Amino acid sequence: MSDTQTPGPKTPAGQTPETKRPDTKAPDSSRRSERSRRAIYDAALALVSEAGYAKTTIEGIAARAGVGKQTIYRWWPSKAAVLLDAFLDLAAQANEALGGDADSEIPDTGDLAADLRYVLRATVDELNNPVYDAPSRALAAEGIVNPELGARFVERLLEPQLQYYVRRIETAQAAGDIDPDVDPRIALELLVGPLNHRWLHRTLPLTHAYADTLVDYALRGLAPRT
Repeated sequence: MSDTQTPGPKTPAGQTPETKRPDTKAPDSSRRSERSRRAIYDAALALVSEAGYAKTTIEGIAARAGVGKQTIYRWWPSKAAVLLDAFLDLAAQANEALGGDADSEIPDTGDLAADLRYVLRATVDELNNPVYDAPSRALAAEGIVNPELGARFVERLLEPQLQYYVRRIETAQAAGDIDPDVDPRIALELLVGPLNHRWLHRTLPLTHAYADTLVDYALRGLAPRT
């Protein structure tokens, strides 16, 4: 048998065979992307509130967020698309802060008038809040000239909210509080239509008293025929 042995792997200087190199984790790209996305949302909402939609640019959003312009274009095709996602995220955060979730319904306490007043008052508070007012107006205006954006705004935000009203009105019809022959979709427009008109055109202030009056007037017309 030969005394010559095949040499094994060399151990790096200063490291015994039993010593293991510490694991080094690669940077978490998902966390980095989420931080960038959050910064972009915040920047878009802030710039629209401060300078208005017309003066808000992708370059400005990128500079404010501390990211490259190409980072934004990799995720969104336009500033309108950025703002829409930022606003949807803002709405989701607000709902979560109130203890709600994606499937939050209009309350059903058995008192239809009280339930609707509660929801319309909350809507008044939101529309009077500058954090929501500026991006809401920007998206409403842009949706008129940008059909694709308008359709996305309706599909992802407006229509789900309107369906809450539809379901609550249908429940009220089953309980005998609203005429069963009433179209729930038209009924909800009696409630939210005047509110949105006053907000959009700034004809008069939005107040809780106004919201309460809308509920009273609408329910008079929607009551079952005797």
